Amino acid sequence: MLLEIASIIIGYLLGSFPAAYIIARYRKGIDIREVGVRNMGGANVIREVGKGAGALVLVFDIGKGALSIYIAQLLGVSLPWVLAAGFAAMLGHNYPVYIGFRGGKGVATVMGIFFVLSPPAMVSTTAVIGIILLFARSFFVAVELASPFFLLLVWYVEGVGAMFFCAVAIVAFQLFRSRGRLKEVKAVITRMTRVKRTDSVD
Repeated sequence: MLLEIASIIIGYLLGSFPAAYIIARYRKGIDIREVGVRNMGGANVIREVGKGAGALVLVFDIGKGALSIYIAQLLGVSLPWVLAAGFAAMLGHNYPVYIGFRGGKGVATVMGIFFVLSPPAMVSTTAVIGIILLFARSFFVAVELASPFFLLLVWYVEGVGAMFFCAVAIVAFQLFRSRGRLKEVKAVITRMTRVKRTDSVD
């Protein structure tokens, strides 16, 4: 049981590493949680600090999700505990112990988790996000619209089991955390629908 508990603690502490906060402070002297959409994530850093800084944040955030899974696997714990370690990493990003438990949404961290757990599902989901992003012009909206495809792909690749239910729990948690911004998804869908109708008339 000590290894199982250790895997969760390590996952949480890794997830808590506030790359966006540190890089934004270093590059521009700002608290990334107080500017833009006030999210401690790579997309907000790209908008408020720069593409290079944002890309670096994404690497760190994906990496800490992947590393939490690798470490749990190296410790030899069973799959449910590996999944729990990944979930803890996501919680760490959302509620980081190092900066007052006020973090981001953890999308990139989740991507890192599933790049290790189910590469085919996550690579395919990333492609779907990229395609939607071309039209939506919003990473947040692209992620939210891709969520059902993510669940479908995990189910198709991994079947109905612990990993699928973990994915469902993560998506549900992300939706809850992002509930204040869901109107953005509706606005983008409405805009895209109007453009389509206009093109049809023309």
